[in-house]
Amino acid sequence: MNVATVILALVHAITVLCMPFLLVGCINRTKSWWTGRRGPGLWQFWHDLRRLLIKRPVYSTTTTPLFRFGAYAVLASMVMVMACAPVLGAYAPLSFRNDFVAVAYTMGLGRLMLMVSALDTGSPFEGMGTAREAMYGVFAEAALFLLLGTAAAATGMGSFADIVGQLHATRYHAWVVIPMVLALMVLMQVEASRMPVDDPATHLELTMIHEVMVLDHSGPDLAAIQFAGALKLTLYGGLIASVLNPFDPLRAPGWAMATSWSVLIAVAVVQGCLESLMARLPLPGVPRYIWLAGWMAAVAGLAVGSLGGGL
Repeated sequence: MNVATVILALVHAITVLCMPFLLVGCINRTKSWWTGRRGPGLWQFWHDLRRLLIKRPVYSTTTTPLFRFGAYAVLASMVMVMACAPVLGAYAPLSFRNDFVAVAYTMGLGRLMLMVSALDTGSPFEGMGTAREAMYGVFAEAALFLLLGTAAAATGMGSFADIVGQLHATRYHAWVVIPMVLALMVLMQVEASRMPVDDPATHLELTMIHEVMVLDHSGPDLAAIQFAGALKLTLYGGLIASVLNPFDPLRAPGWAMATSWSVLIAVAVVQGCLESLMARLPLPGVPRYIWLAGWMAAVAGLAVGSLGGGL
């Protein structure tokens, strides 16, 4: 491992640790701008997590140790995913052939642990949110696998970083970039529980999905779940940046980092505008909206197949 690779690994780690706070801050600042309010600062999310970390968690008498373990299992799964995720282009600290399959199943494990923790409380409201999360997760995972399979067929690569980061070097890029970016935006909204799929600011249990599952979490446990959600936001924003980033992080690290960071912030601003201009979808319309990601992935797959790809 040379010096450039070590530096790139450090930059990747700094991006993964700091960008979630900045992205949440950019979304909130954009929403404040649209509503004409001063709003919270860019780093308010950091202060919120710090406040939660010093609080003593409160546990219901109906919960078991599985409830306490679940929050940190969710965070640990996302940390493992981010180690394999290309957020700066065609590079990830942990990379091996077909690692995108491991990434998808690790994310599924985190979702499972969050659902089990919610069910462990014995709350009917949290059980309702768990049922919705399970249904929406099935649709999102199918779209994600179709999207990654299309990228793998287009590039002929096997690792997560290569199939996403090297897509711009193929002749299919111009045909698949728009449907892939749209699909990733929808998946980001689903996985990170953002509008119009879910409203992170709502307190009405009958319409909540993610927030209703964490009603019994508090203190450091809630901080772990909230940071894991921000990591998902960074993950999909980083995938969009890697699809659009034409620079190789190993050959032109400066340009690659600047481009990826700019795209990440732009994604947060776009998401903030969407949350300001769109209302939350009614529950029957959410599955159809998630399927939009599947249809966009299918369009990209058909484009690669018709142009002679491996599909």
